[in-house]
Amino acid sequence: MSLKKKKIVAVLFILLFCVIAFGLYYFLSIYKGLAGLQKTSANSPFMEVMAQEENVVEPPKWLGTEPVNILLMGVDARGNKKGEIPRSDSMMVVSLNPVKQKINVFSILRDTYTDIPEHGKNRINTAVTHGPKTAMRAVSDLLGIPIQFYVYTDFQGFIKLVDAVGGVDFHVEKDMTYESKADNHEYDIHLKEGEQHLDGKTALQYVRFRHDALSDYSRTKRQRDFANAVVEKMKSTTSIMKLPSILEEVSPYIDTNLSVSDMWQLASVGYKSKMEASEQIPPMKMLKETYVGRAAVLDITSRHNLKEYVRTIIESEDTDFSDEEDAVQQ
Repeated sequence: MSLKKKKIVAVLFILLFCVIAFGLYYFLSIYKGLAGLQKTSANSPFMEVMAQEENVVEPPKWLGTEPVNILLMGVDARGNKKGEIPRSDSMMVVSLNPVKQKINVFSILRDTYTDIPEHGKNRINTAVTHGPKTAMRAVSDLLGIPIQFYVYTDFQGFIKLVDAVGGVDFHVEKDMTYESKADNHEYDIHLKEGEQHLDGKTALQYVRFRHDALSDYSRTKRQRDFANAVVEKMKSTTSIMKLPSILEEVSPYIDTNLSVSDMWQLASVGYKSKMEASEQIPPMKMLKETYVGRAAVLDITSRHNLKEYVRTIIESEDTDFSDEEDAVQQ
């Protein structure tokens, strides 16, 4: 072999070594970041209530081929004492079907009045204050589907995630303004209508805004739309390459019962899947506003029909569910 060919081979070998070393470092960094999302009992935000969940049924195991349902809970921890779990400000269920490669998202109105396992009836947003298993069980009983996993975060976790992916280009459908002295104006809302680049703080303003005629009804729709935009941004090549740094940024603010192997499987399923339906729970035609004592809550006209509605959406190949909702009502 000539000297020139030997030099070429040596350069190629060095390049190959660098690629392998970078790949190893990249995947080890991802593994470390993913592992950090599942908190141990010592640093879990639910440490104080773990003993209360001894009688709550464990979530079912996911085998990897059947549909999987993940409860996403965002909380407002402002003003809470250390170890105190705030009520959930938003609750969404992401349902993935590995076989059909489709995703359905359900956002649950936080004032929905329902059974909280071992704690009687209350608003659904109180379930998480008793622990994640209680929240999963309450949502599972409400929707009529198994909830295998949960992901829990707060305002800061949301801000860090959006900033870590580089923000999101998004259309704000109208001017949004709200001010509050309660938190020294830290979370005031000032958004203008139009296409714009939302960073973590402005994105939080968007998904929190509910000071209009439809209040939480329109807010949950905005939350689903923005969540879909973040997912699409995460699928981009740039975000994939930044995944280790993204995980490092958000890890302190997230807790989950997902193992690293579960996350790998879900990432693969999610990347290949298409968003099908994005729905409010309960849907408008199945809810009624009522009172428990002096507290305003949202009740459900038929819990059986609600479960049928959810099942129809998950099992259907069609993305237009207006006819199905009407049919369930009859």
